[in-house]
Amino acid sequence: MTLAEWYPQVRWTHISLVLTSGALFAARGVAVLTGAQWAMQPAVRRLSYTIDTGLLSAALLLLHILQLNPFAVPWLSTKIGLLLLYIVLGTLALKRAPTPRARLVFFVASLACYGFMLTVALAHHPLGFLAARLGT
Repeated sequence: MTLAEWYPQVRWTHISLVLTSGALFAARGVAVLTGAQWAMQPAVRRLSYTIDTGLLSAALLLLHILQLNPFAVPWLSTKIGLLLLYIVLGTLALKRAPTPRARLVFFVASLACYGFMLTVALAHHPLGFLAARLGT
């Protein structure tokens, strides 16, 4: 069996991990905002790192199977940029922002970034859902 034959399984693994990672981040963000201690416990953080490592591994495997250079494909380049922004915003939302209000702002911004990243992936266009609205 060639690696390319594993494409459907790798793709669904990637999609499942995207949704799992986003759901865990959203739950942790709400927990942090409400003062719940479980959100920053080492076991929860390790689970998040494990999910994200699997997600990144599946993404890299998809790039290899499809023989794509993510920096030569505009929508993939956009996703990478949004991912980096999402990581920064998420870090600020969960632990680095100086005030609860700032954490809330960064949390909402990180969820918006995550959502937009999903639309970029679904549309295969750098403008995501905006591409259809703008007719591009």
